[in-house]
Amino acid sequence: MSDNSFVIERTYDAPVEKVWGALTDKDQMKEWYFALDEFRPEPGFEFSFAGQGHKGAKYIHRCKVLEVVKHKKLSYSWTYENYPGYSVVSFELFDEGGKTRVVLTHAGLETFAQDNADFARESFAGGWTELVGKLLKQYVERA
Repeated sequence: MSDNSFVIERTYDAPVEKVWGALTDKDQMKEWYFALDEFRPEPGFEFSFAGQGHKGAKYIHRCKVLEVVKHKKLSYSWTYENYPGYSVVSFELFDEGGKTRVVLTHAGLETFAQDNADFARESFAGGWTELVGKLLKQYVERA
């Protein structure tokens, strides 16, 4: 997949177990990510959630868990209902002595319609920078 991948790396002042919980527990996910009806970190588990584009367009995200290595890696497909394209989101976690380095890669962005600004690499970069660079950090570093 992809010369158009988006990658963001951040280090949080929180243990890897806490960050893993924020990435895999639906009750914690709603605090910084999206409110999911259900989520299980199990390969093959499918989930969906609603999102909104820059100009108010509604999108249903359809995802399927692809890989789970507890406390180390979580990957899932990322597609949109009624829109072509297939991408993969991967969170990799690295224990750095009580801190956690997270590397998020969103690969396959070039498979989405390039004439839709909501599917532009810059749109994903902005969204992930807000989610991983700010909201997840705030969530896991809270006392």
